[in-house]
Amino acid sequence: MSKNSKVLNLKDKICGNEVDLSLCNLTEVPVRELALFPKATVVDLSCNNITSLPPEFCNLTHLVKVDLSKNQLTSLPDDLGNLVNLQHLDLYNNKLTTLPVSFSQLRSLKWLDLKDNPLEPGLAKAAGDCLDEKQCKQCATKVLQHMRAIQEDVDRAREKQLLKEKELERKREVKQREREAREREAHKRKKAEEKEKRRKEYNAQMAAMAAQEQHKKKSEEKKKKNGQAAAEKKVAVESKPKPHRSHTGVIFKLLLLLLVGLAGVAAVCRLTDLQREAFCLPINAAVNDGLSWAKEQQVVVKQLVQNLSSAAKEFLESTQTSKN
Repeated sequence: MSKNSKVLNLKDKICGNEVDLSLCNLTEVPVRELALFPKATVVDLSCNNITSLPPEFCNLTHLVKVDLSKNQLTSLPDDLGNLVNLQHLDLYNNKLTTLPVSFSQLRSLKWLDLKDNPLEPGLAKAAGDCLDEKQCKQCATKVLQHMRAIQEDVDRAREKQLLKEKELERKREVKQREREAREREAHKRKKAEEKEKRRKEYNAQMAAMAAQEQHKKKSEEKKKKNGQAAAEKKVAVESKPKPHRSHTGVIFKLLLLLLVGLAGVAAVCRLTDLQREAFCLPINAAVNDGLSWAKEQQVVVKQLVQNLSSAAKEFLESTQTSKN
């Protein structure tokens, strides 16, 4: 069925300010269609198969009388209290166990029927029997009082919960501040420790530099002292008088040179082409005589050679000493 046909059918069921939708086998309330007729303040939805009311039903604030008896309602919307103009509400023979807390806000409610519902004990006691008009009016009054008490309990519980949450928030803030204070203190202590560490490192570095400077100074002083000692030793060595050569050594060296020279001349005259020269003849004759005599005086010659060797050795040693 289209929306236009629904509206058209709803118009057929409107009589004055009343809308009769009873015995229509409805499973839900046509809220949108009812909202189009704000002058229809009385709605009869009895004897249908409605199991719940949509939240939008609470926007029909123009309603004054609503009959929902003989349906299958198990609950009512939480914002039912928005129906501030509602004076008459029939909920007979449904499956309600409780009412929403906002029910206490139906200040205009004068008539209420809740019999034949599986109400929780406290609500059933407040509702009473609802057997006649007077009892239904008393039901409205007592149920409103009961729901206001529940509302107050809910408000107190909510306020208590809010206070508890505020207290928890305050404690969290206190803990947060304490934690931040500890963190600041730890950070401050850490910075102080780092500064102390840097100070110790600086002092150690300065001490090391001072020790290095002291060691360098001592090394320079030691080098200076060693240099002075070496200079003094050198001066002492240089100022030490050189040993005098003996006259015997000088004479012996001259003789040795003379002998070497004579031997060289004799070798030249005997071994070279100069042996026929006039100046080599007497030398060769002298060498021959000497060799003859040497053969005769072999022992003497050996002793002489030994003496010459010793003299040559002493000469070399004295020469080496003079160089040093």
